[in-house]
Amino acid sequence: MALCVTPILYKEFMNYFVGIDFGTSGVRAIAINIYGEILAISRTEYDIRDYETWQAALYEVIASLPEEIRRNTKKIVIDGTSATVLICDRYGKVIAPPMIYSDACSQEVLEQVKKIAPSQQAVCSATSSFAKLVFCLENEESRPLFSSLYFLHQADWLGFLLHGKLGVSDYHNALKLGYDPSLLEYPAWLRDWALRNPALILPEVLAPSKTVSIIQQAIASTLNLPFDCEIGAGTTDSNAAFLASVGTALPEIGTAVTSLGSTMVLKVLSDRPINDSRYGIYSHRFEYPNFGCLWLVGGASNVGGAVLRQIFTDQQLQDLSDCIDPNISSPLDYYPLTKKGDRFPINDPELLPRLSPRPDDPVKFLHGLLESMARIEAEGYKLLQNLGASPIQQIYTAGGGAKNQAWTKIRDRYLQIPMQQSIQTEAAYGAALLAKSI
Repeated sequence: MALCVTPILYKEFMNYFVGIDFGTSGVRAIAINIYGEILAISRTEYDIRDYETWQAALYEVIASLPEEIRRNTKKIVIDGTSATVLICDRYGKVIAPPMIYSDACSQEVLEQVKKIAPSQQAVCSATSSFAKLVFCLENEESRPLFSSLYFLHQADWLGFLLHGKLGVSDYHNALKLGYDPSLLEYPAWLRDWALRNPALILPEVLAPSKTVSIIQQAIASTLNLPFDCEIGAGTTDSNAAFLASVGTALPEIGTAVTSLGSTMVLKVLSDRPINDSRYGIYSHRFEYPNFGCLWLVGGASNVGGAVLRQIFTDQQLQDLSDCIDPNISSPLDYYPLTKKGDRFPINDPELLPRLSPRPDDPVKFLHGLLESMARIEAEGYKLLQNLGASPIQQIYTAGGGAKNQAWTKIRDRYLQIPMQQSIQTEAAYGAALLAKSI
């Protein structure tokens, strides 16, 4: 069941904005007022590999918000995991199982991608949306029976369930599909390739939060939402986490956010884009009112909390972390992955996990894992700087890992950059700010 929390009185405000985060491990909805104050939070679980649970979770977290808030919700924005995709027919019915953010296509598929797309494109990765699209079109289970195929990201399909307009995306999610955020259009190589696949319908791409449509009346009635509630184009979970971390203040160039969830995502707000497929580095377009176009430069690693939860329970993580002396370096050198393959700072689908030697003392083992992840984070930021991203001024931390004090102190020792307390660690708050902003 979803848990609802109402930290302040909300009846004095009449326009509310809801952000919904579909992350790697759960779903959260946050409602805010026009001042950016959190009014309510609801949470539930879902299975990222089962799209039917996506729909159930979406309706549950909305329905769990207080009725007063739902009846006065002006706009909803959804964020989803980057490069989690599915393929639908012309009615929006899913016709093949989703491929999630960490699913890597075969080397054969990646070689096909490299023949289609120019080098250094963000799509030249085994986990990119475009690589998964190429795989889907080659998959005989999904192709021959349908005259129209819609390829959608997680946030796209969830938005469709609310507004009913099929085939709409945003330029954050569409980046790894090949959309060019500098020119705000699909590049010629992608348009030419799509013409050779006439059943495929590429999504229309909008700015994150731009209103796609008002909510479908039947959905509005079921969930007690206004008939004129707007549904905005979405964003990715890590971009929403960036916005949540910095809050309502305008971030300065050089602000960085590390999202420590099931995976680890690094992002730096830069005055120029950096794209380098050799290292899994890409740049998201970010526009602020009266501030022009900036870029979120970064990469996503499969290193993160998922591997920790394969080994320890949440209680063990807390208890063992309390026994670690973060001021002492661990001699253990790991590359903690749940399975082979990473995206950044090493972009290698064949990279094997390294979790040995394993000491008998679980405190030493956890210390080595946290130390190794801190080292990988530092290597990632160093790489971004070496490739020309704006100099890092401060680092915020989002995600569940932000609560681990031992990990934070170890990271501080490696990064040696001012660490800031995030305004909010829930990505859903960033999605809610997007809903309020446009």
